[in-house]
Amino acid sequence: MPKILRVMNANASPTPVFETDEDRRYFLIRLSIHEGFVEAEKTTPQVTPEVRRLLTMLHGEMGRSELMVVLGLKEEKHFREYYQQAAIQQGLIEMTVPDKPKSRLQKYRLTELGKQVLSMKNTK
Repeated sequence: MPKILRVMNANASPTPVFETDEDRRYFLIRLSIHEGFVEAEKTTPQVTPEVRRLLTMLHGEMGRSELMVVLGLKEEKHFREYYQQAAIQQGLIEMTVPDKPKSRLQKYRLTELGKQVLSMKNTK
């Protein structure tokens, strides 16, 4: 127990809560999760293999057809549903012309969150 308390104190974790009954028939210790771990979990989305591939292949600003070629995809509907829209909804990529989603000049680029997810993948 002393080692657990020392380590929790060293990493600035919340102090454990000890509970027992009057007869001391049991005791319960609550160890709270450090806020930093909870925050990291909230900000890092779970990414499908398809979206991860898209993030890996997206360099700078790229158009839909260019992305489909580098990903080796032929079916536009499949690309749109499982790659493009999934990544946009998670905030991992963004459109260069957001007010005209069907523009022939539309391109896509990584967001800051997309870059974070990509860099986390590369460090694992």
